[in-house]
Amino acid sequence: MVLTDSISANNLIISDIDVKEKIIRDDFTYRYIDSIFMNTDKLYALMDRLEEQVYVPPINASLDDSWTIVPEKHGYTLDREGFIRFFYQFFYSDVSFEMKVPKRKIYPKVDSELLSDIRSKEIGNYITYYRKSNKERSHNIYLAAEAINNTVVFPGEEFSFNKVVGKRTVEKGYKRAPVIVRGELSEDIGGGICQVSSTLFNAVNLEGIRIVERYSHSRKVPYVPPGKDATVSWWGPDFIFKNEYSHPILIRAKAIDGKMVIRIFSSEEVKIN
Repeated sequence: MVLTDSISANNLIISDIDVKEKIIRDDFTYRYIDSIFMNTDKLYALMDRLEEQVYVPPINASLDDSWTIVPEKHGYTLDREGFIRFFYQFFYSDVSFEMKVPKRKIYPKVDSELLSDIRSKEIGNYITYYRKSNKERSHNIYLAAEAINNTVVFPGEEFSFNKVVGKRTVEKGYKRAPVIVRGELSEDIGGGICQVSSTLFNAVNLEGIRIVERYSHSRKVPYVPPGKDATVSWWGPDFIFKNEYSHPILIRAKAIDGKMVIRIFSSEEVKIN
């Protein structure tokens, strides 16, 4: 943040790796009131625009297929307080400024130390089976399993299958495969992922987990016993549970060779709150 004579008076140049903004002081005044008053709506719109350009999401630590910890990475967001302080200094001065976008670090919720602790004790698991010869359905099961794999659910926190997996679309790689709709067998994008949600339901059907929302299919499914399924749909049913343990839980999910495997882990000191 420096004063500069190289740019026209009353200008502010904001720069970063992917940012280049030229701000004119008069554009942020109330033209029909008094030039000493700042239009804060424009200021906040500017900050929103800058944040979109500089935001880098943090990445949680995770486990790879060999159970090696992949370290976390911090992210960045706009330092709004720092930016506001500097912008007011610029606005109420008679000179021009040049500045780099002020940023602050965002730390991930799950770091390597936490992950190392909560991978130590298996508290639940479940396996279901599918025909890997059905390529489309197998592919959908694989995608949904990858989406929930390495998810950490903190004490008192709810897990929503739909929120974690997201909308099942062609753009995300999901394919048309058999689904059950109102008791009838049909085809739709993402068919097969109910086997993932059903496997997860049985894996977390534990004393320290409270099932918040679960619906059964309208007809029997072949991969779990009657009444042990959990149907999901982006515009309809969800599968939601709440962690009532004293420690976070870790979901490990893998779809391979016709097996849908989900294992639930936590700390050695885990207990029910």
